[in-house]
Amino acid sequence: MTTADAPAGPLTDLRVVEMGQLLAGPFCGQLLADFGAEVIKLESPGVGDPMRQWGREKAHGKSLWWPVVARGKKSVTCNLRSPEGQDLARRIIAEADVVVENFRPGTLERWGLGVEELHEINPGLIVARVSGYGQSGPYSARAGFGSIGEAMGGIRYVTGDPTNAPSRAGISLGDSLAAVFATIGVLAALHHREKTGVGQVVDSAIYEAVLAMMESLLPEWAIGGYQRERTGSVLPNIAPSNVYPTKEDSMILVAANQDSVFGRLATAMDRTDLIDDPRYRDHASRGVNMDELDELIASWTAERGTDELLELLHEAGVPAGRIYTASDMFADPHFAAREAIVKLAHPDFGEFPMHGVFPKLSKTPGAVRHAGPALGEHNADIYGALLGLTDSDQAALAGRGTI
Repeated sequence: MTTADAPAGPLTDLRVVEMGQLLAGPFCGQLLADFGAEVIKLESPGVGDPMRQWGREKAHGKSLWWPVVARGKKSVTCNLRSPEGQDLARRIIAEADVVVENFRPGTLERWGLGVEELHEINPGLIVARVSGYGQSGPYSARAGFGSIGEAMGGIRYVTGDPTNAPSRAGISLGDSLAAVFATIGVLAALHHREKTGVGQVVDSAIYEAVLAMMESLLPEWAIGGYQRERTGSVLPNIAPSNVYPTKEDSMILVAANQDSVFGRLATAMDRTDLIDDPRYRDHASRGVNMDELDELIASWTAERGTDELLELLHEAGVPAGRIYTASDMFADPHFAAREAIVKLAHPDFGEFPMHGVFPKLSKTPGAVRHAGPALGEHNADIYGALLGLTDSDQAALAGRGTI
């Protein structure tokens, strides 16, 4: 897909200035760019966002993560630690609708870029501030990475096998959740500004973003005296809902805990006797006897091939599926039909695949316009076209290390 082919998106009238680095703030910027916003990412001259180097796997010595998290953005170099760079940032922000930042609270204020100063030059500005602990409270000044927010928000304690230490989800869950909630806050604040003309602050803390996903964990403890624990691949008293082996020594997930769905599973297994068995005939009984029920189902699945099992279960109306790896995703026709994976041209990597834009809008869908840009690729666009600086002005700023 090329920029010319991409749908316009519903946010094309918005200009966003992204400050900060790594993931929590930049992922918010990515989401806004996906739906058409002009996202101007300010990066340190000569260095840029550390995400340009991060990632477990690299090709040609370059990050495979950066083209994804910086997709659709414009890269502008600006030394925010210098007075001259701070002045340039103010001039860009004066022309913006939204600022997204994820520095430690107080950093922008030290640079003369605090909310009060920014609202003086742009009263309608929305300032999304993503941090570990939020902008207030006794922990606000602490350094807060996503992993710490996941632990504090409660999800680490309940993730993993109960015989081992709490597990990581395998992705940067806390950072991403804080970014998603920051994006929701930005859109809500823009709606308010449309009616009033007044900007505001969106305060998104990583630990609170995680806490918001913790279902009924708090009242379970406060009212019921129940502390959720790690349960591995199952949910307590919810059966059958587990990972089961197949003949090829593979695994599938089966979720048949609802009464009617369990009846369909029992029929598919040719074990209709289980439907009226007092140990399994209702949700509560199956929960009490989940271990023996799981063993019974596992012995049945282990005798059949994965494809055979899935075809049988899908025809019976039983929710079931593979545990996908990246390879499975590329091969799956459903991913292809919904364009869940898109491919873009990249100057270093050639055809570059990444996940598509989500959610899908029927009238104004988003699109990935281009992969993450080179450092300072859009300096002339922003400093020249937007701020009106001449080539000699820009050269002088570059010579002083400002851009």
